[in-house]
Amino acid sequence: MTYKTDLPLLGTEAPGEAGTLLSDVKSKMGMVPNMYAGMANLPGLLAAYQYAYGRFRAEGGFTPVEQEIVFLAISRFHGCTYCVAAHSFVADTMSKVPVEVTNAIRDGHPIADAKLEALRHFTHRMVESRGNPSDAEAAAFHTAGYTDTHLLAIILAMSAKTISNFANHVFHTPVDAAFAGRAWSAAA
Repeated sequence: MTYKTDLPLLGTEAPGEAGTLLSDVKSKMGMVPNMYAGMANLPGLLAAYQYAYGRFRAEGGFTPVEQEIVFLAISRFHGCTYCVAAHSFVADTMSKVPVEVTNAIRDGHPIADAKLEALRHFTHRMVESRGNPSDAEAAAFHTAGYTDTHLLAIILAMSAKTISNFANHVFHTPVDAAFAGRAWSAAA
């Protein structure tokens, strides 16, 4: 049985904190993505997501390309069609991730660049093992040039993406028109 919430996708006209949060999103992004509109039904959820997401971006120590690899690897593992499409769009247009890198992650294939593949693989293993990688996996991650701060940043990204991925699962969040060109199916 597939559950679908009956909560609405809210807009900037939403009352109280939800409206304030969504107005802020619209002023920064020029739109209110459907994902944010769903999460705003519980303002604390949206605020927690925004906080974790922003801190990962600002403090994780990853380049914009590496950030998208982390987000895409987590979202693909969770089968989140919305976040894979949205982060593919961001990867292409804002973070300048080479399309072959984005497509490799989307298709479940290794990335040709060894360092980026080490990041993708370790992120995948972190999610798959529920934060319990083997010593050998952690050593390979470090050998690729990543630090314990990067490892902690992946945990932060996992928390943010778990919030958004799971909210999108419950809402069956429709992909916004802006991201539709990078639509993705978990069955792919």
